[in-house]
Amino acid sequence: MKIHGPLRWARRLQSIQGIVAGVFAILLGLSVHEYAHARAARAQGDFTAEELGRLTLNPLAHIDPFGTIIVPLLLLISSGGRVGFGWAKPVPINPFNFRSPRRGIIIVSLAGPASNIALAIVAAIILRLAGFALTGGLGSSLFFILETIILLNLYLAFFNLIPIPPLDGSGVLSAILPPEYARKYERMGRYGIFILIGLIALGGIHLLVGGPAFYLFKLLTGRIG
Repeated sequence: MKIHGPLRWARRLQSIQGIVAGVFAILLGLSVHEYAHARAARAQGDFTAEELGRLTLNPLAHIDPFGTIIVPLLLLISSGGRVGFGWAKPVPINPFNFRSPRRGIIIVSLAGPASNIALAIVAAIILRLAGFALTGGLGSSLFFILETIILLNLYLAFFNLIPIPPLDGSGVLSAILPPEYARKYERMGRYGIFILIGLIALGGIHLLVGGPAFYLFKLLTGRIG
C-alpha cells in the first residue's frame, strides 16, 4: 500500500483529478462541520438552525460559493497544498435557548472541529482496510480521494480551533473567560478576518494548522516517506 506524502499529495492536488477531489473533500467536510454545529445546538435546546433548514448534510444549505470553493482551492493550489482558508455560511444559533449558555457554546463550538476529526478517522480506517485493493486506475483515484478527505478535514478542524473570531476556537475561549474579559475579547471580532489574513500572509497558519494536520495525517495513514 503506497501512501502519498504531503509534498506528493500537494503536487497531485494541482491536477484536474486533485481539484475534483479537493472540491469533494471541502464540500463534504464543511457540510459535516455545519451539520454538527446545528445538531449540537439542537441537543442543547436551540432549534434555530433546524427551523432554518440547516440541520442537514446537503451542501447546498451550507455553501458560500466564494468562501467554500473558490478561495480554498485558489489558496491550496497556489501554495502547493500548504495553505487553505475558506468558510461556509455560519449556522445560526441563539445561546439564550441553551439550557446552560456557556456550556452550550463550548459544546456547539467544538462540535464542528470534532466532526471533521471523526470524518478523517473514518476515511483513514477505510483507507487502511481497503488500501491494498485500491491500486491502479479507479482504485488509485479513490485512494487519493480518501487521502484528500483525511488531510483537508484535519486542516479544517485545526484551523477552526484557532481562538480568533469568528472561528470556533474563539467561541470556546469566550465561554471560559470571565464575563468582563469575554466582552473585551468578543469586540476583537471585527478585526478577526484581518488577523487571519495576516497570519496566512506571514505563514503563521502553516505553523498553527499545517504542522498538526500533517502530523496527525501521518499517524492515521501510516504514511511512509
